[in-house]
Amino acid sequence: MGIVISPSILNSDFADLRGELAKISGADYVHVDVMDNHFVPNLTLGLPVVSAILEASPVPVDAHLMIEEPDRWAPAYAEAGCASVTVHAEAATAPVRLARELRALGARAGLALRPASPVEPYLDLLPEFDMILVMTVEPGFGGQSFIDGTLPKITRARDAIEAAGLDLWVQVDGGISRETIGRAAEAGADVFVAGSAVYKADDAAAEVAQLRRLAEAAHRH
Repeated sequence: MGIVISPSILNSDFADLRGELAKISGADYVHVDVMDNHFVPNLTLGLPVVSAILEASPVPVDAHLMIEEPDRWAPAYAEAGCASVTVHAEAATAPVRLARELRALGARAGLALRPASPVEPYLDLLPEFDMILVMTVEPGFGGQSFIDGTLPKITRARDAIEAAGLDLWVQVDGGISRETIGRAAEAGADVFVAGSAVYKADDAAAEVAQLRRLAEAAHRH
């Protein structure tokens, strides 16, 4: 398992999604934030726009559902063709059952945790998932500052994964930039969501490549 870069389109120009997606063709995934203005205080896009992104994207879609009732709504994103679907532990009623349903539909199943949510209640259930997303900011808005207090949780998750001999990704999302990606990689993350850092750069493709280099160097260290 190498380093995975999944730029978030939250800070992109939604009036030119096809063009914005083309800028990140060198990434591994495109991270799509779905927010319902209930689980988080922001409203973004839903399944119809995600379906359009699926048709236009040069890379697989990594859907992050910051919504209430993900048990009801998440399977449709897998059915639509998202390669990875992540739901929040704080919102899912039956996360293991939902993960099994997502996997059966052909998607990777991810479980997301807010910064203050502990990972320990889910350590025994890790084999049911393909990815743990440790939010490194409070979910809801792009452009926030990285929370260093989440680094020990990333390490605890990675240690548990390695102790169990699992092939499980640890994703970080929030405040990921040239300044922070190394710390997250050293802590044990291997999947990195970067929004503002990529789409506010003069050259998005070059920024993706630079973030990958920095993460790889820190990961090896």
